Amino acid sequence: MKTSKIYLSLVIALVACSMAFTSCRKRDKKTDEEPDTEQGTANDNNLAETSSSDIESMGSQVSEAGSLSTYKFNGPVSGAEILSVAPCATISGIGTGTVTVDFGTTGCTGTDGRVRTGKLFFDFSASSPTTSIYYRNPGFKMIVTSQNYVVDGNQVTINNKSITNTTPAGAPAGTNLTWAVSANISIVKPNNEGTVNWTCNRTKELINTNDPLCYNGQTTPINWTKAKIKLNGTASGVNAKGENFTATASNLVRDFTCAPDVSRPHRHPFVSGTISYTPGNRPTRLIDFGSGSCDLVGTITINSQTFSFNF
Repeated sequence: MKTSKIYLSLVIALVACSMAFTSCRKRDKKTDEEPDTEQGTANDNNLAETSSSDIESMGSQVSEAGSLSTYKFNGPVSGAEILSVAPCATISGIGTGTVTVDFGTTGCTGTDGRVRTGKLFFDFSASSPTTSIYYRNPGFKMIVTSQNYVVDGNQVTINNKSITNTTPAGAPAGTNLTWAVSANISIVKPNNEGTVNWTCNRTKELINTNDPLCYNGQTTPINWTKAKIKLNGTASGVNAKGENFTATASNLVRDFTCAPDVSRPHRHPFVSGTISYTPGNRPTRLIDFGSGSCDLVGTITINSQTFSFNF
C-alpha cells in the first residue's frame, strides 16, 4: 500500500443535522495507477450539508432567543441584539408560531462569511404539546420552507425539512437533548453547473459536558457558544452530474467552542467521528476527523490507501 498526502478542503457550518467534506487531489504521481480521487460528489454533498445545517442553526437561534447573531451583518455583534434592527436582514413573527427571516435582495453578509438573499420561514405550530415553543422543549417541531433563498450564488429550495425534539419530557439540567432531523432540498448551482438533489435522516444530540454547561434546564435558552453536538444517520442524493450517492455519519462531533480559522469565528469544524460515502459505483470512502482535537486535520481512506488532509 502506498500512502500519499493530499489536501481535502472541508468547509463545515450545522446546526444540528450537519457533516461536510470536499475535494481531494493527488500530489504524488509515482504510482503506476492513478488513485481514485473523485471529488464532485463530495463537493455537492458538502454544499447540501452546509446549506441544510445553516438553516437548522438559524431556526434554533430564532426559537430560543428571537435573534440570529451568527447570521447578521459582517461586523461586531452581540448575542442580545435582535435581528429586526440589523441593517442587512429582518426577522418578523416572533411569538406567533411562524417566523420569517428576510435577507433582502441585495445580499446580506453574515459573520460566517456567507452572502444570502431571499426568505426562510420557520413554522413551529406542529409542536406537541403546543407549549413546546423553544428548540430545547421536548415535543418541539420546526417545519422550514424557503422563497428565493440564495447562498453564495446557489439557489436553495427546501422541498421538505423538519426538526423534532425527541428528548423525554421532564429532562433535568445536564441532560443530552436529542432531535430527529429530516431534509429534502435541491440546489441549483450558478453558471449552469447543474442541480444537486439531497435528502437526509439523522439523530442529533446535544453533548452537555462543557464547563459551564450549555443547557441548564427548560427555563434557560441553550448557550450555543458552549455546545457540542453529535450526529448519526444517513444521507443520499444525486450530484450535479446526475450520479447517485450515499453517505453515513457515525458519532460525528462538532464543537462550537472550537474555531481554528480566526477569520471565520462562526465556522466550527467537526473534531471527531467518521463519514463514509459512496459515489455511484465507486468504492466507499472513509473520512476520519480525529479524536477531539481542535484542529483542521484528518484522514481519508480510498481503496485501502490513506491520505492526510487539511481543511
